[in-house]
Amino acid sequence: MRLCVKKKRQPQRRKVFHNKKGFGLLTSGMNFLAHAYLSFDHPGILVGNMISDFVKGKAKFSFSPGIQAGMDLHRAIDDFTDHHAATKKAKAVFHHEYRLYSGAVMDVIYDHYLASDGRIFSDEGLKNFSRGIYDVLERNTAHLPIRFAQMLLYMKTEDWLYHYRFDHGMKKSLSGLVRRAAYLSDSAPAFRLFTEHYAFLKDCYDEFIPDVKSFAKQQFGILSSRYDVS
Repeated sequence: MRLCVKKKRQPQRRKVFHNKKGFGLLTSGMNFLAHAYLSFDHPGILVGNMISDFVKGKAKFSFSPGIQAGMDLHRAIDDFTDHHAATKKAKAVFHHEYRLYSGAVMDVIYDHYLASDGRIFSDEGLKNFSRGIYDVLERNTAHLPIRFAQMLLYMKTEDWLYHYRFDHGMKKSLSGLVRRAAYLSDSAPAFRLFTEHYAFLKDCYDEFIPDVKSFAKQQFGILSSRYDVS
């Protein structure tokens, strides 16, 4: 594995970055809860949606059609998210501190609002949903890239999907994002800005979530047909 050497350049959104210590990943799609939710209870599409950032190039074609459809869905959701007006407004809150990483910060923050959205999840409903996601992923261990499989152990043990709901979970998630990034060193400003602009960011989420759900549902149908997934 190549060690990461810092260079005087800006990181790019929607790419994978090596850890400052030379291991692990910072994926663009840190919003695992949103990608799980937008898989619409289809196991193969869920697996592909969750592992997409860990599969590069032609390696995609070694997976089943359902998992490939999930990868395509993940990438379509990422692109839609980046270009949505609400995301652009929300990213501006973090731009001074995090520049091109502001999108990755917003990925985590969107998961907080989704986890806290009583129209979608009750507290017990989120617990059950999270357990169900971990179970599906564990049943598909043979299809998981090694780095994702290693991460899944921590995701389940620490119950990332459920704990996005709470301040301590958000602090840990933002700290993990910074720890895995080659160009960041401090997650405290992200959490401070998140709390200071909580209502505004919630409004951005409320504007965004129905649009991304409608878009993802449409893409789900298109990709299911394209890959002949039932």
